[in-house]
Amino acid sequence: MLSPADITAQSRPAPEGVATRSVRSPVCRAAGLTLAAMARLLSGASARWIASQPDTCQRVYFANHTSHLDALVVWASLPQPVRELTRPVAAKDYWSRGMLRRWLAEEVFDALLIDRTDIKVHQSPVDLMLREIGTTKSLIVFPEGSRSVTGEVGEFKSGLYYLAKKRPDIELVPVHIDNLNRVLPRGEFLPVPLLSCISFGPPMWLERDEMKADFLSRARRAVLALKE
Repeated sequence: MLSPADITAQSRPAPEGVATRSVRSPVCRAAGLTLAAMARLLSGASARWIASQPDTCQRVYFANHTSHLDALVVWASLPQPVRELTRPVAAKDYWSRGMLRRWLAEEVFDALLIDRTDIKVHQSPVDLMLREIGTTKSLIVFPEGSRSVTGEVGEFKSGLYYLAKKRPDIELVPVHIDNLNRVLPRGEFLPVPLLSCISFGPPMWLERDEMKADFLSRARRAVLALKE
């Protein structure tokens, strides 16, 4: 497994001409470090890498969805050099409520907010994601689309397939979030400190001529395989 120093040594500047987010202010960087530490503390989250390791290469981390804390805790579980290059994808209707929440999402987490009520063919979330990440940024996505009420992993929607089809060079890393739905139950505002586990699995790619349904089923099984 790479140490943070190893990861930093492998980091590369964005190629010339590639649009990337401007460097965050010292205040935003400090807030990000603080909130990442708080998220790990409150959730008791331990990160484990199974047949995989943290890396600054471009990736899509895809995880099961159980809580509003999911994106923050997965993001916080990444080593800082990787975290700096990784953008959580989140619901605009939730993270745009109030100035503080929007500031945290856009300035601290560098989240990519998706308007789930205004999805159009010529303005698809997949195209938006690919345009925003360029050739250097990574994403954290939740293929189920909405949070699971029961804690069971639901069927995956097609977005992950189209991400893989349009950018076959990007590594797809399955992530399983365990117990986080009990840390922040649905409908609750304050988290309850409990132990949770974030498991990162081996990268996968869309196989040649693989059908959408087969790929989504395989991706879902890759997440389930990480469950303890």
